[in-house]
Amino acid sequence: MAIPQPAHPYHPLGVSIPAYEANTTPVPVLLAALTGALGLTVLGAALAARRFNPGLGASGLAVFSWFVMNACLHCVFEGYFVLNHAAVASSQSLLAQLWKEYALSDSRYLTSDFFMLSVESITVYVWGPLCLANALATARDSPLRHPLRIIACVAHLYGVALYYATSQCEFYFTGRSHSRPEFVYFWVYYVGFNLPWAIVPAFLLFDSVRTVTSAMRTLDEANATLSSHRLRQNGNLEAKKTI
Repeated sequence: MAIPQPAHPYHPLGVSIPAYEANTTPVPVLLAALTGALGLTVLGAALAARRFNPGLGASGLAVFSWFVMNACLHCVFEGYFVLNHAAVASSQSLLAQLWKEYALSDSRYLTSDFFMLSVESITVYVWGPLCLANALATARDSPLRHPLRIIACVAHLYGVALYYATSQCEFYFTGRSHSRPEFVYFWVYYVGFNLPWAIVPAFLLFDSVRTVTSAMRTLDEANATLSSHRLRQNGNLEAKKTI
């Protein structure tokens, strides 16, 4: 008796993914299209920022590019998922095929999982615009750039922690894994593709907190010096009145 073949390649085995259609575009083409479009967008934005603010240094330009990339991914790539989550499995659009490829590491993206819809909706409608605001503030050297950066970095760290924790807790307590076991899907897609959102925000958060702390310390010292000067002036005035 022939063993029935699964209707799709996703884990956990037997998970329901109605109307699934396999991708028709090779993986290298999908990845090249994504990285090419993203790279050109970030490069164009970086050139525009440098022209707008010639004094923007290499570190500032790197931070600007990071937030532009995040704004694009959150608003466009993840935005597509939020708006089309029910049709991704059957669609052959470029973004749908990219999601189906990534879903080999996390099938929750093809099952309209409530947690994924919730966290991705917040990412699209709140963190995406916030990343764009961060990029603009960085390009303008705005005093708001560090407060905005701190908020965005905490959001990214919290989001990636929840993303890892929910799936790993489910695996620990129920034995259900949403990722295929192959190295490329678990370690490259699931771990590797999300790890930058744990490393880069942690570094930027540390840098911004250190910068704000240093600025506040300098301001406190200036206020203390000014207060001392005012006290001396008031003392001199009182002495002159007495004379």
